[in-house]
Amino acid sequence: MTGWPDQPVVYEVDTWPWLRDLSGPGVPLLRLDQLPAEAWDAVVPAGVDAVWLMGVWERSPAGLAVALANPSLMSSFRAALPDLTPDDVVGSPYCIRRYVVDERLGGPAALAIAREQLRQRGARLVLDFVPNHVAPDHPWVLEHPERFVRGTAADRARDPDLWFDVEGEVVAHGRDPYFPPWPDVVQLDDFSPSTRDAMAETLIDIGEQCDGVRCDMAMLLLTDVFEKTWGSWVGPAPQEELWPGVLARVRGRHPDMVFVAEAYWDLEWELQQQGFDFCYDKRLYDRLVHEGGGSVRAHLGADLGYQRKLVRFTENHDEPRAATALPGDRARAAAVTIATLPGATLWHEGQFEGRRVQLPVFLGRRPAEPVAPELQAFSRRLLAAVSGHRLRDGAWSLLASTGWPDNRTNDNLVAWAWSRADAGHVVVVNLSDAPAQGRIPLPWPQLAHGLRTLEELLTNARLDRDGSELVDPGLFVDLPAWGYHVLALSLLPWEPPPS
Repeated sequence: MTGWPDQPVVYEVDTWPWLRDLSGPGVPLLRLDQLPAEAWDAVVPAGVDAVWLMGVWERSPAGLAVALANPSLMSSFRAALPDLTPDDVVGSPYCIRRYVVDERLGGPAALAIAREQLRQRGARLVLDFVPNHVAPDHPWVLEHPERFVRGTAADRARDPDLWFDVEGEVVAHGRDPYFPPWPDVVQLDDFSPSTRDAMAETLIDIGEQCDGVRCDMAMLLLTDVFEKTWGSWVGPAPQEELWPGVLARVRGRHPDMVFVAEAYWDLEWELQQQGFDFCYDKRLYDRLVHEGGGSVRAHLGADLGYQRKLVRFTENHDEPRAATALPGDRARAAAVTIATLPGATLWHEGQFEGRRVQLPVFLGRRPAEPVAPELQAFSRRLLAAVSGHRLRDGAWSLLASTGWPDNRTNDNLVAWAWSRADAGHVVVVNLSDAPAQGRIPLPWPQLAHGLRTLEELLTNARLDRDGSELVDPGLFVDLPAWGYHVLALSLLPWEPPPS
């Protein structure tokens, strides 16, 4: 398969519960090499470029024991899965013992077959990498103590939640600076040359098995962040940041490999500059869930080169299900927004069907939930329309809206256009819970001759409008709460109909 598209659409699958659903209750778990063709067809709907199989690596028995002994975690497991059994708790996919595909999922050979199944459907494979920490029973913990943040007996006595003993060494649990330590993992010292070397080699090996990598909490490895988190325990900072050297070394072996950074705290630009192809756009997610049109419009005013390297989403395994975070029609308005903006797009398996339970990643089974057939049909139609009409090809521009002195509901409208030589696309979304009206001047002066037909891509409705009016004062829009237009029109010179 050739290189990645510039703006890929990625479909995340929680591998273990997905396999359990496909297997059925009370029978052995199907492996990745045992799935019927229709299972692979379902995770590569029209418009999807890559599938992220989340959680394929070998999970830690030691980490599992920690989870089972944690009353708070066990309570969250039962809240998500009321009929929880001990076998349902399979361990965290981010407490990795080895970067080898778990034998219960079929091992490396089964993953290779899964990758081939995706390739036959035109999709690439994305896997996880966790750069901040490893499981307490990872081989490095005993074999390479220099790769970990180490303290003293006094540190352990002062903060027993942060430090623990391993074969006479005091080492740190993994953490980020804003939350308590994670008790099931061990903190890597990312200032250590040995750690950086091992990280590059691990990613090179992962690159033999997939086409792209999602790097968990990638911003924790930035020098400023790491130094503020660990201070004197890790010594002076290296002269060079970690990511540029590691990613360059991996790309020397896998030049087409794509790297996605899970990123927070407005550090996306910095991570892009250090070599990541795409970074999470968590800020847009927060604006769609908690704010309105003005906030989203301001967000979309950012540099286009920066925006094209963001990952837009309304759900992933770390966030509440979109059906609960964005109830009703708001979810559809948000879906239209992220599906038609520049950058990469991430969807989460179960999102299209309207699943509501956010499953803890430790669980290998999820509760049965009814499918929302209308939402499922809408979601697949949206992806197919964006892909089939090449909506995101060409040049993107944010559009203005105008209103009237006695009607400023246009402030809730957010609009943008995609321009090619032959065709234009216009998206308008009402990001509010009330109707909104306004004018959207379209950016194509050549429209100002004759009658123009706009096609609604999600309904196939056709709207005939005077071309000069579309340019000035603009397309008249009257949308209900959380309504939207996804429109296509020809930009070729107007020709009068034959007499």
